Amino acid sequence: MNLNFHINFTHKYLLWVFYFHRQTFDSMINKWFDNKVIQVDEINKDKIDWLRIIPFIFIHISCVAVIWVGTSTTAVIICMLSYLIRMFAITAFYHRYFSHKTFKTHKIIQTIFAAIGATATQRGPIWWAAHHRHHHLHADDEADTHSPRHGFIHSHMHWFLKLKNFRTETKRVKDLNQYPELRFIDRYDIIFPIIFAILLFVLGSFLNTFYPSLNTSGWQLVVWGYFISTVLLSHVTYCINSLAHVFGSRSYETDDDSRNNFVLAILTLGEGWHNNHHCSPGSVKQGFKWWQIDISFYVIKLMEKCGLVWDLKYPNKRLLKNKLIGGKV
Repeated sequence: MNLNFHINFTHKYLLWVFYFHRQTFDSMINKWFDNKVIQVDEINKDKIDWLRIIPFIFIHISCVAVIWVGTSTTAVIICMLSYLIRMFAITAFYHRYFSHKTFKTHKIIQTIFAAIGATATQRGPIWWAAHHRHHHLHADDEADTHSPRHGFIHSHMHWFLKLKNFRTETKRVKDLNQYPELRFIDRYDIIFPIIFAILLFVLGSFLNTFYPSLNTSGWQLVVWGYFISTVLLSHVTYCINSLAHVFGSRSYETDDDSRNNFVLAILTLGEGWHNNHHCSPGSVKQGFKWWQIDISFYVIKLMEKCGLVWDLKYPNKRLLKNKLIGGKV
């Protein structure tokens, strides 16, 4: 009888352990794939949800796989193209279009670039725009979610790892929330990087089979075209929050610490002219002078000529003149 008791107890205990871990595992998977299941614990809202950010950590660790997959000219080219295309989707559409509505476009173009932007693994367009609009309302004051005044690490990436910043504040983006396709991309944003990685694997496998002289493979293109490219893209983008409010020059008087930084402008396709942007956030171009290179704006202008975008908004010259520091740039 004693033996039967222990057997029954052990059986129930193992079932409980299995059920508990199964529930935890299911909850974790749901958190990764469906942003609607995010629940904010008001007591622990400033803490990092480590289970939720496992994919973020995994992306960084996976770059080490370059040791095994090696490198090739093809892989590096794919890495650069992946970086540039997705950076443009972030800068031109997530930022200038979704966040600031600096131009208009067709619904299909809006959806395509929302999906491409999601492959950059910086969440969905509605989430991104909601946080960015909040930033402009409170730039560098106490309510700013990612001001460098709260520390470099915080402004660079700690802010979006916090539990309280996972959910999408739809009240700030009612204009975007009306589109079901954008809501879908925003809710299931992790699906798009996965699809992108699969396509890179298929491309690499195809090239390996039919063009072996290129010395590439499916896994090599995944590592270079997705993991390495995404890590570079992500941290360069984060630098606009963490560095472009600290290092650089100020041409215009604004209520924040925004600065123009030439290096960041090149790396982010024009976003580094950050003081310009905070002076006139509704402008489609951020390089106001001929020498301020703004690649995203040049591509948007090309799209305008092709009829893909229209009604581009430009900075108010009188406003720029009034806010000019020292009467010269």
